[in-house]
Amino acid sequence: MTDSTLRAPGLRDAAAPPPFDTGRLEMWMVEHIAGFAGPIAVDQFAGGQSNPTYLVESPDRRYVLRRKPPGRLLPSAHAVDREFRVIVALADTDVPVAHGYALCEDPSIIGSAFYVMDYVEGRIFWDAALLEVPGTGRRAIYEEMTRVLAALHSVDYAALGLADFGKPGNYIERQVGRWTQQYRASATDAIEAMDRLIDWLPRHIPADEETSLVHGDFRLDNTIFHPHEPRILAVLDWELSTLGHPLVDLAYFCMRYRLTANEFSGLGAVDPAALMIPTEAECVADYSRRRRIKPIEPQAWTYYLAFCMFRLAAILQGVFARALQGNASNATALEAGRRARPLAELAWRLVERSY
Repeated sequence: MTDSTLRAPGLRDAAAPPPFDTGRLEMWMVEHIAGFAGPIAVDQFAGGQSNPTYLVESPDRRYVLRRKPPGRLLPSAHAVDREFRVIVALADTDVPVAHGYALCEDPSIIGSAFYVMDYVEGRIFWDAALLEVPGTGRRAIYEEMTRVLAALHSVDYAALGLADFGKPGNYIERQVGRWTQQYRASATDAIEAMDRLIDWLPRHIPADEETSLVHGDFRLDNTIFHPHEPRILAVLDWELSTLGHPLVDLAYFCMRYRLTANEFSGLGAVDPAALMIPTEAECVADYSRRRRIKPIEPQAWTYYLAFCMFRLAAILQGVFARALQGNASNATALEAGRRARPLAELAWRLVERSY
């Protein structure tokens, strides 16, 4: 068994037993994963408020297991089957992903659907300011993020067998409707800014139409970087991936420039130049250059940012509702869920300033 001093970072208390039968999991892995041999030890990673994530260690290999959370779930949420499908499809592209081994949709094994992928050794950056990285290396990390996002939006998704992974066209209209529904299904206290956004967003959708494979949650802490190089080894957490508008993905990544450091680990009120990282405008320009697209119209960019804040607020409200029900996957879910209101208010202020 791997020595405890070499354990993956970000694990919960190793003394806490996993909430499922590891023996059944081990038998399933023997049958479905080539070259696997037990015994196994299972520990849960901290974080992962949507789909609980576990480190599975055998005597000679590490694996990562992603499962649907237990309990009552919102419709279409926690789609681990979609996550597995997309990482398998992207395996031989310029988009780095962990190797996917097998998907299990039989809830009798561990209590919900799950998949197993390779464990990737590397660095995960939780703070957008990258204070743990020497200043000269921070720009290279952001440029690598932009490179990978542009590569994702440039793949031929039909050639990868993903032509039916979503509906081309009208992506934002459908997303506004979906997250309005998800928000209302999990609403607790009224949030006036969310109500205003729900009214405003459908009436101001930009006219441009473009379809690509999108990640839906592309940010620093959903990537694993090489231990020493500014190079992404794997993009994680593909739950929200679909066919959609690539500029929404870009806006979601750049949204961190507008969010506070304390609540969202963002760069709000920070001078990027002082940190030796690209500005928001530089990130957008770099992305446009890599994809060879024209500059983005300012009001459209405002819309994409506001929509991304709205969507994240709806997700956080769902986290909050699950926490109140007692089935959220993270002990800090209540705290995270309470961020829905200030995020919605930030989005509405952005709209008021720009329209």
